Amino acid sequence: MSDDGGLSPAGLDRMRRVLTGFVERGELPGLVALVHRRGRTHVIEAGALEAGGAAPMRRDTLFRIASLTKAVTAAAAMVLVEECRLRLDGPLHDLLPELADRRVLRRLDGPVDDTVPAERPVTLRDALTFTLGYGVTFTPQGPPPIMQAMLDTGVDNGPEGPPCAPDEWLKRLGELPLAHQPGAGWLYNTGADIAGVLIARATGRPFEEFLRERIFEPLGMRDTGFTVPAADAGRIATSYTSDPGTGALVRRPDPREGAYDRPPVFPGGSGGPGLLSTVDDYRAFLRMLLDGGRYPGGRLLSRPSVELMTSDQLTPEQKAGNEMFLGSGGWGFGVAVDGRRTDLFVRPGRFGWTGGLGTSAYADPGEDMIGIIFAQRAMDSPQPPHHFQDFWTTAYAAIDD
Repeated sequence: MSDDGGLSPAGLDRMRRVLTGFVERGELPGLVALVHRRGRTHVIEAGALEAGGAAPMRRDTLFRIASLTKAVTAAAAMVLVEECRLRLDGPLHDLLPELADRRVLRRLDGPVDDTVPAERPVTLRDALTFTLGYGVTFTPQGPPPIMQAMLDTGVDNGPEGPPCAPDEWLKRLGELPLAHQPGAGWLYNTGADIAGVLIARATGRPFEEFLRERIFEPLGMRDTGFTVPAADAGRIATSYTSDPGTGALVRRPDPREGAYDRPPVFPGGSGGPGLLSTVDDYRAFLRMLLDGGRYPGGRLLSRPSVELMTSDQLTPEQKAGNEMFLGSGGWGFGVAVDGRRTDLFVRPGRFGWTGGLGTSAYADPGEDMIGIIFAQRAMDSPQPPHHFQDFWTTAYAAIDD
């Protein structure tokens, strides 16, 4: 085994050249990328915290990790399952009465008041696997009435998160029907927000407080949370999107700018507004999962829990129509799970996810490898942008054993 964890120096140098090229061409203001294999960690820092700015990207730069929050939420839920404070197949309405007596749309493109009774209660398993019947829903004609109702009521508000506190959000959600019968199909996103509210009610504590005590502090994730001390606010990378006409970088309005030292109105388990973190903090989280729930100070989860989280939980029927999100793989609890090998880096058992504001992180048990890239450019399509693809390609092409 080489001193570089089985990664060739030439391959790592190529990765650095390819990634810095995106910054030099002005496609990204900056990025931080990390590859960890067999105990060795390699980090690339390029560009600046904001376009045209002087402050450089650093290894400890804070990014809004958006949907990478989902895996953390799922791990927190499994902590409570192991303690028998939650049960995977227990009805959510035991702690979330707003979700009792669900109604279900007769058809996806129908009016929201044309419903039938749910055949069974929704469960925590449904929420973690995104099969409960709430989530991002589109048709070829655009958002169906149920999705439009979620947008209009603020139940789904994209990366900024709902404009109301968890109890009010759950009340609004409870007034809407399910898009399909519980367990019938996969719909993105909302299940993780429900899991976050459930964790707070099960513990009687704010969601972030539970995450900090049971996940972040044990793993040494000192820079991860929904809040940032005022003294560290200058480490937050500025977020950008793309001009739909020219493709040029456009700074995204950030409602929380100047207020990160206070909790958000809605601490979302899905990623809206989502956690802030660094590449090293998120590496510690993924390393724990690769090690079957262990970390240097002890054990966070049992190996069976991690195996459950990181294995495909979906049937072919549940995946149908979701190939744009899931590709040839599936979904565990809070993470996508790769299926058959279709690329250098898409291989059976690799798990992780991507955040819509420009973050991507996966762990590969077969290679004992973690890859993380945090950038500032929001995605404008479910398809991965070129800098993500090139990062993963060069990371796997650097394997030298």
